[in-house]
Amino acid sequence: MRKSQIAYPALGDYLAAPRDKTIRIHSSSGTTGRPSFVAITRHDREVWNEMASRAYYATGLRPHNTVIFALSIGFFVGELPSSAAVETIGATLVPIGTGASEPILASMENLKADYMACTPSYANYLTEYIRERTGKDPSQFSIRGIHCGAEPGGGIPSVRQKIEKDWGARLCEAMGNADMAPLIWGECEVQEGMHFCGQEFIIPEIIDPETGERKELEDGVTGELIYTAIDRESSALLRFRTRDHVIAWTSRCSCGRTSMRICCIGRTDDMLIVLGVNLFPSAVRDVVSGFAPRTTGEIRVLLDQPGPLAQPPLKVVVEAAEPENDGNLKRELEEAIRAKLIVPAKVIMVPPGVMPRSEMKTQLLVKLYEGKPEWLQSGGLDG
Repeated sequence: MRKSQIAYPALGDYLAAPRDKTIRIHSSSGTTGRPSFVAITRHDREVWNEMASRAYYATGLRPHNTVIFALSIGFFVGELPSSAAVETIGATLVPIGTGASEPILASMENLKADYMACTPSYANYLTEYIRERTGKDPSQFSIRGIHCGAEPGGGIPSVRQKIEKDWGARLCEAMGNADMAPLIWGECEVQEGMHFCGQEFIIPEIIDPETGERKELEDGVTGELIYTAIDRESSALLRFRTRDHVIAWTSRCSCGRTSMRICCIGRTDDMLIVLGVNLFPSAVRDVVSGFAPRTTGEIRVLLDQPGPLAQPPLKVVVEAAEPENDGNLKRELEEAIRAKLIVPAKVIMVPPGVMPRSEMKTQLLVKLYEGKPEWLQSGGLDG
């Protein structure tokens, strides 16, 4: 698709609707390379809005809520359609966007906003900001519902528990795909996976990421999620590979919904193989987050060569919660990673605040073969 858009600027030779029917162009985030462009027609916009509204409603959003929208309202595909869904439900939208922590704090204090849409990374960033700025915990403010998306994290138990404890709020996540629809899945109050919200618009399937073989949809099945668009005018993609690695459940949810549910484990193109063990960086973050409050939960996995094969021991940079060196923490983390993930690890401790915080997606893999990031060159490492 990227090659097609380069050869046939800017929307490629697979545009399935007349160019004069295009009303908006978005972009993917470009986390896997050159950003690709996504066009929609008026009909596509209405379909997107319907699915996004279903997903937000599943997470608990109702007309009486006031929503701080702490996602960028701009070029990337997810944000503008998501903010429109908030208004469609009838809730009050406060469109602040990213990079505006002070206005978000003011909105909590003055507007008593009770719901927030953001990435898991930004929820953690904002926790630190509020504590430093006010000396209070986020739970002392008005937010009681958090809608997370754009990156795996909200479904990781330790990450979820930390955010919910910090904020005194229930966290539900939602997920979509830039080339298919911004929001396709939304988690209900039971918090046992995200419900499929794309009925009559999209056909989801799960395949083996290595062989491409289709898997039967049943409780506990895992694999790569793929989509076929059946009501999309601008780009009717067939069996589009998302690279999202998921676990799915098909049994009825106790909330009453009968739709399939999933939890995103990570990206298949981020999967590592260490001594024959398949490993996602999100699983490492889950182990490290379990050591809170001794760690901040921030981690990066260092790669000396392109994956998926990673030479043991797995190099993991972990941010401590205190500047003083905890001599036992490094050893305990290495033992926990080996015990829970069955791979040897070399943990490198850094002081709090060393790793860059992101308001959008946080990349957990650091590809040293492409160059060291500035924060890694600035010192503070123990080895």
